[in-house]
Amino acid sequence: MKREAIREFFRRLAEANPHPTTELEYGSPYQLLVAVVLSAQATDKSVNLATRRLFAAAPTPEAMITLGEDSVAEHIKTIGLFRNKAKNTVSLSRQLLERHGGEVPHNRAALEALPGVGRKTANVVLNTVFGDPVMAVDTHIFRLSNRSGLAPGKDVLAVEQALMRRVPKDYLKDAHHWLILHGRYVCTARKPLCGACLVRDLCTFRDKTD
Repeated sequence: MKREAIREFFRRLAEANPHPTTELEYGSPYQLLVAVVLSAQATDKSVNLATRRLFAAAPTPEAMITLGEDSVAEHIKTIGLFRNKAKNTVSLSRQLLERHGGEVPHNRAALEALPGVGRKTANVVLNTVFGDPVMAVDTHIFRLSNRSGLAPGKDVLAVEQALMRRVPKDYLKDAHHWLILHGRYVCTARKPLCGACLVRDLCTFRDKTD
């Protein structure tokens, strides 16, 4: 996709949704961090159903540690890999208290040092909480970037790096959210809804649907 087409691509997405944000429910940076950790290999909808109960019982790192791993697991047992995620949730809560005064750090290395937090999770937090112009590439963004010709790459890091180079700077802060939502609801995995796509004419995908 050429540079002019990429700018138009994001102009249209921005016009349709001027203030995009995550679909995860949270009341603080800490809660967003936990929600993103829980969202690995799970839908945002399933995470929200679980965290409504979890955050009511344990809204802070201190409360999460007090709740304990077994009780956290009970709250999130409807989510895949819930036992390991419960362990990571309690461990990262303890580490936040011990190393960061209970606050979510505005630092990639510090975030990635937390249990259960990888590059994608760190990018979500840096972008959504702190407004950093970074790109968290999930399965939706990876698929959309390759399928559309927006930013092809063989793995998620390659796609992330391509997007950072190609997305116009004035759209970069919100691009992560626009792309996730477009991949989740329009450029879907099995059968993209090309007939409902705002950027159909800009996309280089050959096998467009009606």
